Amino acid sequence: MSLPAAPLGAGPDEFLTWEREQTERHVYFRGEVFAMSGGTPRHSALSATILSLLRLPKGPCHVHTSDLRLGVANDHFVYADAVMVCGPVELRPGTTDVLTNPSVIVEVLSKSTEAYDRGEKQAAYLALPSLRHFLLVSQRELRVEVYTREADARFRYDIHRAGARVLLTEPTVSFAVDELYDGMFALPGD
Repeated sequence: MSLPAAPLGAGPDEFLTWEREQTERHVYFRGEVFAMSGGTPRHSALSATILSLLRLPKGPCHVHTSDLRLGVANDHFVYADAVMVCGPVELRPGTTDVLTNPSVIVEVLSKSTEAYDRGEKQAAYLALPSLRHFLLVSQRELRVEVYTREADARFRYDIHRAGARVLLTEPTVSFAVDELYDGMFALPGD
């Protein structure tokens, strides 16, 4: 995340109205507005590849790009690199573009945003009752970290590296770490 954008001094609804008119995307966190920075070719390619690996041939799940805004709290709006929703889409009341019930969220880590992705953003994601899996995808090594909600509502944490397979349940999706990273390190990253 970059330095704060011009302060709006506005609440969540005013932010959403303002942001829809902007050419760049922004994060809203407890009254503060932050402009989002662009990604590297490796970041973009990893995001695109994970979207294709998550896509299910049939079923009630849909995969969405980073264009879909997430409402992770009443005062916290973000964009993830990939999102899957299983079942009917639930939107913030009064909006047509703020998703509130993601089942799977993926963040491709960048040096500039990693602390936020692992901190406040991760905490907000894991607090969502609908979330079943949260994935952190490294740009610097073959490494996919997966948080999986267990039956007791706690999250199990697993690290998958070269030669391993990532297995998600609810929905059932499986892919090889090597498949995700095929050719990625030939692209510029951070």
